[in-house]
Amino acid sequence: MFEKLALVGIGLIGSSIARAAQLKGLARSIAISTRREETLDEARALGLGDSYERDPAEAVRGADLVILCTPVGAYADVMAQIAPALAPGAILSDVGSVKQHVVKVLAPLVPAGVHFIPGHPIAGTEHSGPAAGFAELFVGRWCVLTPGPGVDAGAVERLRAFWSAMGSKVECMSPEHHDLVLAITSHVPHLVAYNIVGTVADLEADTQSEVVKFSASGFRDFTRIAASDPVMWRDIFLTNRDAVLEMLGRFLEDLSRLQRMVRVGDGAGLEALFTRTRAIRRSIISVGQDTAAADFGRPHPGEAEDPADGGDKI
Repeated sequence: MFEKLALVGIGLIGSSIARAAQLKGLARSIAISTRREETLDEARALGLGDSYERDPAEAVRGADLVILCTPVGAYADVMAQIAPALAPGAILSDVGSVKQHVVKVLAPLVPAGVHFIPGHPIAGTEHSGPAAGFAELFVGRWCVLTPGPGVDAGAVERLRAFWSAMGSKVECMSPEHHDLVLAITSHVPHLVAYNIVGTVADLEADTQSEVVKFSASGFRDFTRIAASDPVMWRDIFLTNRDAVLEMLGRFLEDLSRLQRMVRVGDGAGLEALFTRTRAIRRSIISVGQDTAAADFGRPHPGEAEDPADGGDKI
């Protein structure tokens, strides 16, 4: 499908792309670049690529598909390094969870003749690093592409086919719409999870130990989400600030209404809300975006954990 795939950044998502591309034979060669020597050594030991470079410009040289897999806060520096080395006709994409910021930062630096097609695979776990990746990560998950007006349709179809071959369902939308949708389906839930777990961290030592000891499944789910990569999520909240604040405002309004229901003992209102939210949960299961297995598919003692079920899908 591609002669040379270059992955700049080789954490969970980058290493999963490398594994899936190898498994499916989607690239004749894979070049990997990351700034830390120890991470590059780990990727080499895992056999994730065919060449390994500290210099991203060397990694992307001659590549017909380049995917940025670093935190979005590093994009500007990375692009400044690789722009002169990008080959005419190459596709430049990324895996960032925000898209307006990516377009703003990268588009002015993209050389003429390079097809810039931002992307976001909505898949992941709370784990990070090259060893955390697995080829099945994208199976049955959505990948959103946000090509700008005038982008070559053939290049978009090649990138769509690449993600489809790794098992993803692919949809195109505008960067603005993407950021608004992801703000409520992913970013605000992470913000809430970080806050709830942070509240526990602020409790007095005795109470905190009891909360940890007697954690119920709901709190365990929050801690799993809140264990996600701090640098990545810092960048997401800073670069999708407007959409996050808009959705957070709506959430706080709804939370105030819920607070009042509890205060005044509005049982009918609470039941109506919970019935509506349960229907949404069931619709997520019905379209295959989660499992109806007992305990949300968590492995139990004696059961092997399926890596495809682990962590939050970002």
